[in-house]
Amino acid sequence: MAIAKAERLMNLALCLLGTRRPLSKRELRESVEAYLEAASDDAFNRMFERDKDDLRELGLVIETVENLEGEIGYLARRDSNRLPPITLDAEEAAALGLAAKVWQQARLAGAASGALQKLRAAGLPEDVDPYEAHSALEPRIPVHEASFEPLMLACRDRRPVVFDYRKATAAQPEPRNVEPWALECWRGHWYLAGWDRDRRAERVFRLSRITGKVRSRGTRYTAPVPDVVTVRETVASWAGESADRTARIRLRTDAGYPLRAKATSVRELGDGWEELEIPYGHGLDAWLVEFGADVVVLEPAELRADVMDRLRAVAKG
Repeated sequence: MAIAKAERLMNLALCLLGTRRPLSKRELRESVEAYLEAASDDAFNRMFERDKDDLRELGLVIETVENLEGEIGYLARRDSNRLPPITLDAEEAAALGLAAKVWQQARLAGAASGALQKLRAAGLPEDVDPYEAHSALEPRIPVHEASFEPLMLACRDRRPVVFDYRKATAAQPEPRNVEPWALECWRGHWYLAGWDRDRRAERVFRLSRITGKVRSRGTRYTAPVPDVVTVRETVASWAGESADRTARIRLRTDAGYPLRAKATSVRELGDGWEELEIPYGHGLDAWLVEFGADVVVLEPAELRADVMDRLRAVAKG
């Protein structure tokens, strides 16, 4: 469905950019194949108005012109939609190259590579190699979940989705009806932030726990979409960054270095174990489970119980 809409928008944009005179709705309907398949004039009018608004939101300048007979026509003049020349200095080119390398393992790798090729043709400095390795550390954003691409498109197109989701403490997945806001990568894991329609509250979903296919729903959003900063704060909170208490854990020596980086105190216990105090917030139980037998929760009791519940759910499969 998303591909069909993108193709329809592209055909409409080409018609408006390619004409030397304003085209009426009737002429546009005859020129765009998808419009010919509209069930009625009302259906076509609704589709055309939505498409016109979408193109304007994407930055296309569409003019509305009335001819001598009073008929309304539309066109997009090339001079009004021509971008200024692209000029990049060495630092800007290096930043774009770094961004492209980050996405090499994702489905966006082809798009990132193609974009850099176009920038090179548009005047990217010849002495700058965007793919040159500037350090021993090479950034990567791994994307292995099949749900990433359909959710990315749903966030972009503002389309509600339905998917099956298995909580860490549950043995079986359950359906979720979500209005997706944004995808965020946190500590190497991808999360979807959005509005859960059934629970009537904002929720964050870890993509690795989404099972089956992501299905689109052709309806409008019912809740306002927050700005990107607020979404990131929401993901950070659900992923365990908003700590307001302290937890005490036992950790094997030479293990769990990410936990050590968060520790406020470390005490050696002997026999290959150390005791750490770390910030405790929402999501810490899920993080501790990832370290398996290298971590033992001492207190608080509620955190210990949450970790045990998660481990039992993993053991059940």
